[in-house]
Amino acid sequence: MQYESQNTARLYFIGAIALFIGQILFGLIIGLQYVIGDFLFPEIPFNVARMVHTNLLIVWLLMGFMGASYYLVPEEAGRELYSPFLAKLMFWVFLIAGALTVIGYLSVPYATLADITGNGILPTMGREFLEQPTITKIGIVIVALAFLYNVGMTVLTGRKTVVSLVLLTGLLGLALLFLFAFYNPHNLVHDKYYWWWVVHLWVEGVWELILAAILAFVLIKTTGLDREVIEKWLYVIIAMTLITGIIGTGHHYFWIGVPGYWQWWGSIFSAMEPIPFFIMTLFAFNAVNKRKREHPNKAAVLWALGTAVLAFLGAGVWGFLSTLAPVNYYTHGTQITASHGHMAFYGAYVMVVLTIISYAVPILRGQEAKSNGMQVMEMWSFWLMSVSMVFITLFLTGAGVVQVYLQRFTDTPQPFMVVQQKMEIFYWLRELSGVIFLIGAILYALSFLPTSTHKQQASTTSA
Repeated sequence: MQYESQNTARLYFIGAIALFIGQILFGLIIGLQYVIGDFLFPEIPFNVARMVHTNLLIVWLLMGFMGASYYLVPEEAGRELYSPFLAKLMFWVFLIAGALTVIGYLSVPYATLADITGNGILPTMGREFLEQPTITKIGIVIVALAFLYNVGMTVLTGRKTVVSLVLLTGLLGLALLFLFAFYNPHNLVHDKYYWWWVVHLWVEGVWELILAAILAFVLIKTTGLDREVIEKWLYVIIAMTLITGIIGTGHHYFWIGVPGYWQWWGSIFSAMEPIPFFIMTLFAFNAVNKRKREHPNKAAVLWALGTAVLAFLGAGVWGFLSTLAPVNYYTHGTQITASHGHMAFYGAYVMVVLTIISYAVPILRGQEAKSNGMQVMEMWSFWLMSVSMVFITLFLTGAGVVQVYLQRFTDTPQPFMVVQQKMEIFYWLRELSGVIFLIGAILYALSFLPTSTHKQQASTTSA
């Protein structure tokens, strides 16, 4: 059954895809700045472009999670969204706040931005990934509280399912952990210790619950499997996620001045973090292999399977490559870290948002799936983005190996910039792969353009 308030998700999906393409464009800019140092300088310095690239990633993924929630929660709860008006209002607040923040990054020096946005009153700025002005962070909290109230009231006053409760748990954790973005102690060790409570416990903790819930919802709908089967897998995944992810925070504590026991705890538990991702891969393929129906939206099923595989490779395998303390001693902060980050974010979170958009948008238009031609275009986008991301990861890994050996492991370490020049071929190959990735993202967006079939169905529905 479809609910009218599910259409609220459409706004969030459109906003997410637009910001996604913006994020890729800024990624290409900083990729070129690695090899052409004065590209777009001084208009867009490297530090500003990188800040916009990473901040857009966070904002569009959050927007995607919100859209996914507004789509699946009414269906899971068996009732309309508690307040569609509040959902639409918060979308515009979030979008405008994000746009003004990016304009601020690009138009004034960061120190000036801090002065004019109240950072002197409540200092929160200047930390990687949490560069947002204090006023923007307050706006994010307001949006998050309104969002949680809306989703929470829908769940609590409707039917309660494992999928919606796991999703709500992840969303609550996301909101609570973001509050540590406001804690900015003078002691650098304390700062880094609690900074990871946002950065790590988001992406290797509560976000994984959101990922699992969205993926489970799509697989239930596309395979026709009994909920009980999906829910058993979900219980195992979230248990392993929380056990390994929370204590696995220790793999960020190796070299920041905390007690040495974190090297053991961080190594052991973070080495177990690939387990929930491997279980998720088994879960997705088991669900599709045992499906009770052939869903016409083959593109959404492809995205769902791709999410499981590339999340395991990026977050699991590439995460494990440098997670043990004796290895991390040489690899931390190198391009090996960047290779893990790119594939992990793409596999685990970018792809699951693209999965739910692929599944939901045709239904919001009154179809089970797009036309065959548009689905073919979308599947081309899947392969272009996924294969190019694999190559981006491989090229960054190659660059990281060169960097680790010449700069850290050898008995005669070479200067940083000398090593960077020897890695240049990998950066050019990464840039080429990024262009192909952008083409894939544009094809994905174009595959949702209304066709004559959509228009005809819309007119029929209105009639």
